Amino acid sequence: MSAARGSLLGIEHLEAAEILKILKFARRMNPDKPRPLLKGKRVVLLFYEASTRTRSSFEIAAKSLGAYTVLVQATGSSIEKGESLLDTGYTLRAVGADAIVIRHPNAGAPHVMAQHIDVPVINAGDGLHEHPTQALLDAYTILRNKKKIQGLQIAIIGDIFHSRVARSACHLLSKLGAKVILCGPPELVPEVATTLVPGIRITRHVEDALRGTDVIMLLRVQQERLAGLKINIAEYIARYQMTPARVKMAKKDAIVMHPGPIIRGLELTGEVADAQQSRILEEVRNGVPVRMAILARALGRMR
Repeated sequence: MSAARGSLLGIEHLEAAEILKILKFARRMNPDKPRPLLKGKRVVLLFYEASTRTRSSFEIAAKSLGAYTVLVQATGSSIEKGESLLDTGYTLRAVGADAIVIRHPNAGAPHVMAQHIDVPVINAGDGLHEHPTQALLDAYTILRNKKKIQGLQIAIIGDIFHSRVARSACHLLSKLGAKVILCGPPELVPEVATTLVPGIRITRHVEDALRGTDVIMLLRVQQERLAGLKINIAEYIARYQMTPARVKMAKKDAIVMHPGPIIRGLELTGEVADAQQSRILEEVRNGVPVRMAILARALGRMR
């Protein structure tokens, strides 16, 4: 059984034309001016992992389109009693779910559900695999600031290896013609990362990554992961933390992005997070119209 029409499971197999279609439709979405495109529809938010930005923006997006939302979390549900992923999906379909937004710690979980449940499934992050809606909202943010993605140089700095955000971003940005540079220590940015997408370059030197860069995209770095990999935190900060001086190495009109949650004092300084070039909060805001477009697409209302 193939995935239901309208499902969004990843960026890797999404055509560039479809990506641009979603982003174009998102420009017409305004949560401050609700549109009843999904009036009476039921959107289930199935979250096996904690989330603030993704979950809340999907909920606001659905309600802005006139849909009802139901939140199901691993704690406080039959999942906690050992119910399988598919049985949970069958249950949600039986009670009337029209679409399921799922975040799961295991890579491929949304794909498995989509193959067995006859409603659209939207991947809100699966393990270390992909986070397609984040990539779309990041692309939307770049387009709002740079007008086009083709030809831009985009530096992604931080923990690439463990980041589903990075995987989706690499696929999307490359499909739309950007030059992507990955930067970080070898433990977090292994050479195998170049096999993600043809044409991606790796550098260990942040100065090299920033030279001529239009977009600085930072990724979350977990202190406990650094410790587990025996990476000295002070050394990481010295080599890779984004500071005002380092931002100046990029193009004068470069923007700084981060999918969140940010860790001030590790991935970036507070001055960078709050600077005029920062688009971190704009990314959060843009999550709503982009996810409105994704939900409208899922339920056949993207025209």
